[in-house]
Amino acid sequence: MFRIVRKKQLNESVILFDIDAPFIARKAEAGQFVIIRADEKSERVPFTIADYDREKGILTIIFQKIGGSTMDLARYGEGDMLSDVVGPLGVATEYVENAKKVAVVGGGVGCAIAYPQAKKLYGMGVEVDLIAGFRNKDIIILEEEMKAVSTRLHICTDDGSYGYHGFVTDKLKELIDGSEQRFDEVIAIGPVPMMKFVCQVTKPYGIKTIVSLNPIMIDGTGMCGGCRVTVDGKIRYACVEGPDFDGHKVDFNELVKRNSTYYEAEKQHVCRLMGGGANG
Repeated sequence: MFRIVRKKQLNESVILFDIDAPFIARKAEAGQFVIIRADEKSERVPFTIADYDREKGILTIIFQKIGGSTMDLARYGEGDMLSDVVGPLGVATEYVENAKKVAVVGGGVGCAIAYPQAKKLYGMGVEVDLIAGFRNKDIIILEEEMKAVSTRLHICTDDGSYGYHGFVTDKLKELIDGSEQRFDEVIAIGPVPMMKFVCQVTKPYGIKTIVSLNPIMIDGTGMCGGCRVTVDGKIRYACVEGPDFDGHKVDFNELVKRNSTYYEAEKQHVCRLMGGGANG
């Protein structure tokens, strides 16, 4: 059993949990994930590690209430116990050797995962531009935390209600074109279309770009094959070979198609976890 030691509401639909998990916190690295089961009857759900404190033995996850399992998880509070937290799983992010300047790009809830990437790099003495994109001011999360682990934080909003008015890709291109020292690497984490377009921005400049993929995942051990993606023309498994991959080699069109395979069925689904209703 794993105790929730802190719960924080980051915006209307996004929640942070600090979980007492000393063995996982001791080994966790940026880019890895855990699989959580709230109780013995719950679905096993993967969550990328948002932060960790090795000394206190604390693991942090951030999630959005978007379906039956995450809505059920959101009902848990400080002091409550989670049945299973398994990890760390996946391969830790591998950074460009001797990198001096890196851009970390996050979109929406993906900023929760961009944060540990920036924190790791900033702690290594790398100059970090953290570009965080949101639809509007009301759903911005972790602004102060991101500011503390970056050389420059660029908040972007689609509607211009806060910070830079425009998409993260616009800001990234502006930074690339306006800087004498080009980025050694770009790390992009967020919705698949956002990561795809970030890669389209960086490819003409020859800037290595890492993306964190979130295909359908079931067991987290590579056995089910649900998380398979095509990278450089080869089948790869995000749970054991990722979730990070070279974005210039990812078949994003196939990934979008596979992620939407059950879209129509999900719209009609009556969720047993929620006792009825759609979208489990």
